[in-house]
Amino acid sequence: MGVRPARLEDVDAVTSTQIRAWKHGYRDFLPPGPLEQMTGPAAEKMWRRQWDEAILSPPSPRHRVLVAVERVVPDTEEWHALGPGGVLAALPTAAERASDRVVGLASHGPAEDPDLHPGFTAELLTLLVDPNHIRRGHGSRLLNATVDHLRDDGYSSVVTWVFAENYAMLGFLESAGWGEDMAERVLDMGRPIRMVRMTTDISRA
Repeated sequence: MGVRPARLEDVDAVTSTQIRAWKHGYRDFLPPGPLEQMTGPAAEKMWRRQWDEAILSPPSPRHRVLVAVERVVPDTEEWHALGPGGVLAALPTAAERASDRVVGLASHGPAEDPDLHPGFTAELLTLLVDPNHIRRGHGSRLLNATVDHLRDDGYSSVVTWVFAENYAMLGFLESAGWGEDMAERVLDMGRPIRMVRMTTDISRA
């Protein structure tokens, strides 16, 4: 398990992880129509293009995409192969068969809200973990890695926008020392959907 910068070959996995996480995490409070618009086939193609751009050509050096990965070792039966003369070839070692599976993602960049200074405040744009891999520490590792990068970039605080009814995310951030800063926005998604802005101080002690 670990966190690393996203690579271009991760785009499909990043996109599918986002779609699955949204479907699972937002189904209890977002209307079905808007959620389908966010996660349907047309939206998935759009997100794939956007992640491709975000990873390959980010808007600035301070924009990053990180992925949480689990190391996967396929069963040896999947690697049976015949060598010269029909003799069973030597199987690769476990280390040689192992590969990374993307199970979560985070992205960040300078804050864009007009009341914030983009030189001092960053924004956590995305923090999602595949629903089949939650409660394994991936969210915490992604958040910690994000904060490390932001500190290295000279930021002293970070904000993120969260649906007010996304109690799981709010609870996770609060347990990590985040709190609401009184800013909010309301989206029209068939009914008013409120979002709150969470913030935390990341300046070094």
